[in-house]
Amino acid sequence: MRSLSPDEAELWARVTATIRPLSREPIQAEVPEPAKKTAPIAPLIRPAAEVRKVRPTNVGTTLDSTWDRRLRSGSVEPDRVLDLHGMSLDKAWWAIDRALEQAIALGDRILLLITGHHRPGDPPVERGRIRAAVYDWLHASRHASRIAAVRGAHRRHGGGGSLYIVLRRR
Repeated sequence: MRSLSPDEAELWARVTATIRPLSREPIQAEVPEPAKKTAPIAPLIRPAAEVRKVRPTNVGTTLDSTWDRRLRSGSVEPDRVLDLHGMSLDKAWWAIDRALEQAIALGDRILLLITGHHRPGDPPVERGRIRAAVYDWLHASRHASRIAAVRGAHRRHGGGGSLYIVLRRR
């Protein structure tokens, strides 16, 4: 490793002087007075803590009670399984898109998506990023119109670390 030149050292000193250490305390954001009303923009990736609460509106949420009962009891067998463990965000997005494309082409009804449980970690480790992004990805997917519903998986299929994606009939 080489040492910094005098110019580089001066530049580095100026950069480091502007850095503030990260705080673990929650940020108290000041709300500025709105100049004009605009629609809020939803973030592309939601924090993992919100995943359990938020259901996308356009990705199908309409199943009859028989389907919901079968999914809750774990009596359904997925037609296809996609395990996202160890994937980067980009690779996971690509894998979901490809799996949906194949499932739709083959007429599959239930895709089991294994995302893994959210396990909080201390910074800089970020965990659960794929799980946090899945609902947004499905909502923005080119296959969103073919998705009938997204439900949490039964414990025998991975429980809180997995999702059922129920596809519409052709």
